[in-house]
Amino acid sequence: MSVSQIVSLSILALVLFWAVGAYNRLIRLRNEISNAFAQIDVQLKRRHDLIPNLVEVARKYLEHERDTLERVTAARAQVIAAADLVKTRPNHAGPIQSLSMAEGVLANAMTQFKAVIEAYPELKADQNMRELSEELTHTENKVAFSRQLFNDTTLDYNNAAHQFPTNVVANLFGFKTAAMLQATQTEAERAPVKVSF
Repeated sequence: MSVSQIVSLSILALVLFWAVGAYNRLIRLRNEISNAFAQIDVQLKRRHDLIPNLVEVARKYLEHERDTLERVTAARAQVIAAADLVKTRPNHAGPIQSLSMAEGVLANAMTQFKAVIEAYPELKADQNMRELSEELTHTENKVAFSRQLFNDTTLDYNNAAHQFPTNVVANLFGFKTAAMLQATQTEAERAPVKVSF
């Protein structure tokens, strides 16, 4: 075997080892996205378990606010359905966008629900309501942190899949861009907060 053949085989072996390493890195990053969504899903499940309890406590005080309670319940059901779809494909944009939109609807319904609660001091003072509200707030914070982890993990994956020379392996083996969770806000939510004294 000549020196040029040995050099050629060595270069080929190095390229092959690099390609295997790049492929394995992309697989690991893609799996980390699934894991990050699993963390979100745990917190969403906790939130979804708390909401019916919160609504039930409020129901006895708010019989005439039935449409607000029904909107919260319906929005919760939409988020659960969207989250179930994302579980099967956490790297695809469509299910992630559906979940983001459903989360926006639930956030709006919960904002209206909280406004109704504020109007009823006796409900606001109820011990069960206070405990459930505190738990829900704590859970919302955990959901926010989990979403940030998901988006950070997705960013790492997308960067690896688009940077040269790893993008060659990504394109060769069909690694697609993963979608990030995005907040959906209405124009009213984006408007500056008005403070008056």
